[in-house]
Amino acid sequence: MEGSYSQNRELPGEDTEGLLRSGLKVSHMRMIVAVEDSGQISAAAHMLNISQPAASRMIAEMEDILGVPLCRRLPRGVELTPFGAALARRARTMLLELREVDREISDLRSGKGGAVFLGAVTAPAIGLAVPAIRRIRKKYPRIEISVQVDTSGVLARELLASRHDFIIARIPDDLNPRLFEARVIGIEKACLIVRRGHPLADGRAAELEQLTNYDWVFQPGGSLLRRTIETIFMSRNVPLPDRILNTTSLLLTMVMVAQSDAIAPVALDMAKFINAEDGLDGAIEILPISFDIDVQPYSLIMARNRALSPAAKLLYDHILEEIR
Repeated sequence: MEGSYSQNRELPGEDTEGLLRSGLKVSHMRMIVAVEDSGQISAAAHMLNISQPAASRMIAEMEDILGVPLCRRLPRGVELTPFGAALARRARTMLLELREVDREISDLRSGKGGAVFLGAVTAPAIGLAVPAIRRIRKKYPRIEISVQVDTSGVLARELLASRHDFIIARIPDDLNPRLFEARVIGIEKACLIVRRGHPLADGRAAELEQLTNYDWVFQPGGSLLRRTIETIFMSRNVPLPDRILNTTSLLLTMVMVAQSDAIAPVALDMAKFINAEDGLDGAIEILPISFDIDVQPYSLIMARNRALSPAAKLLYDHILEEIR
């Protein structure tokens, strides 16, 4: 804990060769990441299947090796110091690289094609990722692909935590853009969906003023699509909707819209897919509106200075081909 480190050790970076020979181990890296994830020594110990005293000794060892405090005690649990947070960030990258080595060796040994972890916001997940995955499956059927569809804020943090190879999203305003390498690839079009037979679905383009008194299903406050809709209302001096259900669940959004007069904004590609003949049996339709809903451009995003595995690079390149 804070205060248990040696005061006469050199700070990290002053003697790189010495740091490499200092005795930091992979188990130390796993411990500092577990402490950051759990905020408690006992929980971190449980995650690593060791005793709490052993976990405390490992932290003390790291502090002695590095010569800086890594944790400070709180009334409940611990938090990392800036030194600890920096170590945890680098440790995640190191553990990811070790995971990639193990994964690639295992794939070579077993004859599998590798594994990819992708995160994407809704529109490019449907319009870019799905077609790219279909084409890859024809040539490389053994590649294992995992896809998480979520908001940009969640995906960007998952990428930094080394849980994704790359993402198709936007860099959140509250994260340092220097942590990422991004390639802008397209503007996301959105629309409003309602149930078939909705009072406003009469074939005429609905005006913004007609929408404010209906129930709305939104993503939680602060999400990009919600902010875009709210900006449209405010820019035209139209009162914001005040009958709102907040949810991140697309399934719940569809159910609420299909079974009520609620209105929901969704990605246009998603709405077209749902509204297709093999979609929700005609329960949902796109509401004609007299204005456009253009969301901030999204990008192909990687963590800076982190190389893609061969399988991840294959999916990345196929997605680029979908854009061209």
